[in-house]
Amino acid sequence: MPPLLFYLLSLITLGFGFMVVTGRNPVSCALSLAACFVGLAALFLSLDAYFIGVIQILVYAGAVMVLFLFIIMLLDIKAEEGKKLNLPAIVSGVLVAVLLVLQIITVVSSSGIAKKSSANTPLALTEAAGKLGRAAALPTITNDLKEGTLPDAKLIGFTLFDQYGFHLQVVGLLLLVGTIGVVVLSKRERSSAP
Repeated sequence: MPPLLFYLLSLITLGFGFMVVTGRNPVSCALSLAACFVGLAALFLSLDAYFIGVIQILVYAGAVMVLFLFIIMLLDIKAEEGKKLNLPAIVSGVLVAVLLVLQIITVVSSSGIAKKSSANTPLALTEAAGKLGRAAALPTITNDLKEGTLPDAKLIGFTLFDQYGFHLQVVGLLLLVGTIGVVVLSKRERSSAP
């Protein structure tokens, strides 16, 4: 990827992310978040992580943003009025952000993570097959590993639905309960209105 394109996509992602935090209208904040997700997906695609980029578009920019917009419009949230700036909160927020960046730099520089790259770190495909436990029962993954290719979408799908299937269902149930809660709360507010 050309550096200019990387900086442009990064600027788009950061700009729309800033608009999410500073916006007054909830609908435009949600749409800015969707644009931020699209910029992030483009960055993933530029890193040759096509599966993660497509999932970013389908799941976050698609399904989650539709849910956000549905809830915002169902609650009929109005634009926030201007408030006075809280200087101690701003100063403490900047201080916490600076401390977090310093801590990340310290941890990365003290460990060997910064020295690793894709050129000097081999892929452990046989270890990935061993972690699956039942790789022999999955001929497509076994064939991909024998050919020396990393079946990232297959490994992610198998891990997600085999080892974390219950967790995935719990997350779906929590989203359903949250949506039902919003509907119940909006009906109560409308019925109590004069």
